[in-house]
Amino acid sequence: MPKFYCDYCDIHDSPSVRKTHCSGRKHKENVQDHYQKWMEEQAQSLIDNTIAAAFQQGKIPPAPPPAGARIPPPRSIPGPPRPAPRMGGSPMMPMMGPPPPGMMPVGPAPGMRPPVGGHMPVMMRPPPSDP
Repeated sequence: MPKFYCDYCDIHDSPSVRKTHCSGRKHKENVQDHYQKWMEEQAQSLIDNTIAAAFQQGKIPPAPPPAGARIPPPRSIPGPPRPAPRMGGSPMMPMMGPPPPGMMPVGPAPGMRPPVGGHMPVMMRPPPSDP
């Protein structure tokens, strides 16, 4: 007599232990897991088909951009209030706050006045050298 093979447990048993195997806890868990996965696949397939059909009929818009993508606000919604430009500022050098970390101010060239507003242009600091 051929050996008994259980599709759910992926094992071979002798025909005499078939009844014992099929009533065991592990076998029952494997059968339940198998049909649970099958039901989830069927449900996901139905969802995917429904969404695809609704998209083709124009009932839903295209997918939103990935998380983290910056989307400009609609023109009807005003943004945060912007400070009024100061008089005497140079159009070539925008007025900025303190330099970000890793940046250091660069002084004006000899004989030149600092820009109006008191902020200096910034330059990247060279990386530290390893001894």
